[in-house]
Amino acid sequence: MSDPIIHLQNLTLGYNRHPAVHHVSGQFMPGCLTAIVGPNGAGKSTLLKGISGSLKPLDGHVNINGVAPTGIAFMPQQAQLDGSFPISVLDTVCMGFWREVGLFRGITSEMVDRALAALRAVGLEGVENRPAGNLSRGQFQRVLFARLLVEDAPVMLLDEPFTAIDEPTCVDLLSVVHNWQDQGRTVIAVLHDMAQVREHFPETLLLARECIGWGPTEQILCADNLATARGMSEAWNEDAAICERDEAA
Repeated sequence: MSDPIIHLQNLTLGYNRHPAVHHVSGQFMPGCLTAIVGPNGAGKSTLLKGISGSLKPLDGHVNINGVAPTGIAFMPQQAQLDGSFPISVLDTVCMGFWREVGLFRGITSEMVDRALAALRAVGLEGVENRPAGNLSRGQFQRVLFARLLVEDAPVMLLDEPFTAIDEPTCVDLLSVVHNWQDQGRTVIAVLHDMAQVREHFPETLLLARECIGWGPTEQILCADNLATARGMSEAWNEDAAICERDEAA
């Protein structure tokens, strides 16, 4: 057995000392394809931010094994991105080279070729000079996947990557996800479509601020677990303070 690539230890995450994710423990193995599901407000996006390192834990730890912090690629929800910024499709994809170029090096012709190849891989050949803000939602999602392709990270974190996009785009982008898994990358995605999860994601983490279940998808997405998640979501207290861990336990 290989060691986990990501190990969560009693992880609590939140904002202004109000927890959004409580004491989650578990591990993601190298090359896993895992869906994070749960009711609205369950802390799914917050958990991705904690894994990516963009949100500091209130308690517990995120241990990353064998991968540098720059080896984690994070694609946020489209709603969190400013689509009005005047930048071309090609330049948007080339932003995925940030790990290679840093702040002071320029994009090389070889990188441009790789970016164009990534656009072809997601079905967007010939649009590289168009303003990214003029694309449809589905087209822009393809651009974000192309950016991840050039980022070439061993760990991919995807926040609602298939929400509100057309079926052909979903099919094409799911193919990209499966290619990543075939290459041995670790893919973790926040999803809402349970049929999609059951068909394409072998592992599932069911979250309702706390971990309801984590393991093989068909075992986790059972009626009892889903009912428990719904019940916990109805009982949430948004004003609750962080619960302190009992160090003597």
